[in-house]
Amino acid sequence: MFNKETINKFKSIPTPFYYYDVEVLKETLQKLKEESDKYGFIVHYALKANANNAILEIIKSYNIGADCVSGNEVKKAIECNFKPKHIVFAGVGKSDAEINFALDNDIFCFNCESLQELEVINELAVSKKKNARIALRINPNVNANTHKYITTGLEENKFGINIWELETVVNALKEFKNLQLIGLHFHIGSQIMDLSSFKSLCLRVNEIQNWFLSRKITIENINVGGGLGVNYHEPDANLILDFAAYFKLFNDFLELRPKQKVHFELGRSITAQCGTLISKVLYIKKGVNTNFVILDAGMTELMRPALYQAYHKIENLTSPRPIGHPSPIGEGVGVRYDVVGPICESSDCFGKAVTLPETTRGDIFALRTAGAYGEVMSSAYNLRDRVKAFYSNEI
Repeated sequence: MFNKETINKFKSIPTPFYYYDVEVLKETLQKLKEESDKYGFIVHYALKANANNAILEIIKSYNIGADCVSGNEVKKAIECNFKPKHIVFAGVGKSDAEINFALDNDIFCFNCESLQELEVINELAVSKKKNARIALRINPNVNANTHKYITTGLEENKFGINIWELETVVNALKEFKNLQLIGLHFHIGSQIMDLSSFKSLCLRVNEIQNWFLSRKITIENINVGGGLGVNYHEPDANLILDFAAYFKLFNDFLELRPKQKVHFELGRSITAQCGTLISKVLYIKKGVNTNFVILDAGMTELMRPALYQAYHKIENLTSPRPIGHPSPIGEGVGVRYDVVGPICESSDCFGKAVTLPETTRGDIFALRTAGAYGEVMSSAYNLRDRVKAFYSNEI
């Protein structure tokens, strides 16, 4: 992915920093739109994946909406000129202030997750003499077959209204005069690689739709969330995801009613592969059972490995030494290192026993597939400076 000219430019930029390949992002968006437009599907970008202003500007230019999970994300979407009629507001714990801001800006829809939330939105809408468009986020009890921390569609998760609560909720909606039910919302999890999980979701959505139809309740919009996973292990082999297979599955298995619209909320699959965290080697430290590469980037710049043991491919971009040296831990290819950051936490580790060319102080490293949940999750822990972002069309 990185040619010699780009790597040489990296050497002149203070590390660490986020690097975004704009062409990869645009190619991803172009393919996404081509495949979703075949079926008239509506896509909202999940800002929680990456809220970088320059990234949002590019995404918005492809006529994609915004999926927000906080009041500040709604505010950011509006500031970046996403049209309010294309903004949906999800989240299990919306504050009164966040709801009021969204009401004042007349967003497209609130994705609601509990009976009490419906009561609060109705009360606030009444006080403003406004009507709020809402979708019921229903917990379909479908296993996404992904990491337990990013599974959201099981009854044991905190998200959504359980199916056994629907009768009570629908009856209560009759009393909430300032709420307009326009949709059903589902989201079963994130980083889903097995498309059969989405087929299971479609079949469950069909069952739930029939439940509403049996009560003569017509639903205009079906929001099936997001969750399409990316290839962290071999990013260059799958820079652009197979959106064709993804959208075709929903077209094949969702049983839609006339004029019904289908919405998606994709984040990681749009931005992950265009982003890389670039870092420099501070020290090589010899240990008892392993050697350590200590980078100037840490969990403050890329939290995912520390948070839920996520894998990111690690590359030494500048080492002239070819892989082929015997490992100090035993015979093998290259040298095995634990690649760690400078933060005062034992969990500040990007990878253990990573096979790399023999590495020295000053080498430039790339932590790939960091365009989603990289920059947006960064922190100033240890009073670290926030790092900058650079773009392929600027350097």
